[in-house]
Amino acid sequence: MKSLANLLDKPAGEPLLADDVLELHAARLLLLISVCGIKTKGSGLKRLEGLTKLAKLDFLVRYPDFFKKLADHLGQDTSTPLREIESSMVRFHYGPWDDRYYHVLAYLESRGLMQVSKEANTYKFSLTELGGQIANTFADAEVFAEMTEHIRRVRKLVGKKRGTELKDLVYEVFGEEVANLKLGESIS
Repeated sequence: MKSLANLLDKPAGEPLLADDVLELHAARLLLLISVCGIKTKGSGLKRLEGLTKLAKLDFLVRYPDFFKKLADHLGQDTSTPLREIESSMVRFHYGPWDDRYYHVLAYLESRGLMQVSKEANTYKFSLTELGGQIANTFADAEVFAEMTEHIRRVRKLVGKKRGTELKDLVYEVFGEEVANLKLGESIS
């Protein structure tokens, strides 16, 4: 995975995959924290608590067909346009995971778009004022309209659940697709 600036030498005719572009992963996570996060007292900026929660919400954003299956399982409306899988994840200790999280989160923090803090065993991802402004710009942009709407559906369905609850739901509903995979195996 590289920044767009590092992909400028790539021939124009060579395809560029979303998985290859750091900024696309960063934009998705920025939107996810903005839409699914809770407002912090005082500043009103959005914060998402827990790496497990972040990964499971991201899983439902990346895999719209799994989101539909979960919505059906929970007896909720599933009238949602389905997209292709944006970029794949792997099975890890607590379910779906992406090894790029640490890289993307560090990128967002280094750009002053979010702050990462840790209380006990919980990581907290807080948007900065600049991060909130950029996330709002993305949310209003036509190119991100479908993704933003899908993230809103994810928030409505499971956004109030804690990371452990989401992990348990993933294992309950996606046994064959996730839980039964070997560690590191790609989720398809």
